[in-house]
Amino acid sequence: MCTPGPGGNLLKKQVPWSCLHTLQTLNQRRGVSSWLARWFPKTPAKSVVALKTPIRVELVAGKTYRWCVCGRSKQQPFCDGSHFFQRTGLSPLKFKAQETRVVALCTCKATQKPPYCDGTHRSERVQKAEVGSPL
Repeated sequence: MCTPGPGGNLLKKQVPWSCLHTLQTLNQRRGVSSWLARWFPKTPAKSVVALKTPIRVELVAGKTYRWCVCGRSKQQPFCDGSHFFQRTGLSPLKFKAQETRVVALCTCKATQKPPYCDGTHRSERVQKAEVGSPL
């Protein structure tokens, strides 16, 4: 049984090792879980509308790209790490171009075919939304 010593503190000499080990483990878990919760929330933030039109870019065959999922990147349509620094819980979509070609990449973040634009930005829902707000 864990009992506090004089002054309410648990002292190593008065408490069995197994009890101290349990307390240390609990404290470590609390510290880790609170740190994880702060940086990686359990429920990710919603993506926000970055722009209401797609951006045309030339993708190079074999090159890997990171498409911004959160909508907060200043380098649209690609990720600049804003999701991490703003603690959104979202991650970029990593993809490899199969061939060199010009494509339209989504910036409204409502596409059903990420990272490619499927015309969803023309919908009334997206057009009524404010840039920078979630859908």
